[in-house]
Amino acid sequence: MFGLGLGELVIVLLILLILFNRRLPDLGDSLGKGIRKFRKSLKEADEIDITPDDATSKDRPAKKSS
Repeated sequence: MFGLGLGELVIVLLILLILFNRRLPDLGDSLGKGIRKFRKSLKEADEIDITPDDATSKDRPAKKSS
């Protein structure tokens, strides 16, 4: 994979872990919130507008054809 061996990948991951150590809990928290929100939106029923078109046309004046 990209010419990197297992040893190089471990070293890169360790460096990333050291650099982003303080931000990892925040990233995990925001990722968890996003997943929960996504699952909740899948379970909720869709809000579908079932208003007939006739009801909206009664409010507007009729167009005069010439």
